[in-house]
Amino acid sequence: MESGLLYIAGALMMGLGALGAAVGIGILGARFLEGAARQPELIPMLRTQFFIVMGLVDAVPMIAVGLAMYVLFAVA
Repeated sequence: MESGLLYIAGALMMGLGALGAAVGIGILGARFLEGAARQPELIPMLRTQFFIVMGLVDAVPMIAVGLAMYVLFAVA
């Protein structure tokens, strides 16, 4: 019973991490396009900030997948 719950916990960690990143990157992309449409002369600066923040947002599910793999294979 315990190992089954650990598998469910690992799956939830991976799934919710991916879902959160997808929503975050979608909102970030929408705000980038909105800012680029308002002030086209700021596109190079906005693009740099966009990729930095997108990398930070994308790091969260990678960490969640690593922790989930630890739970699935080392603990269970």
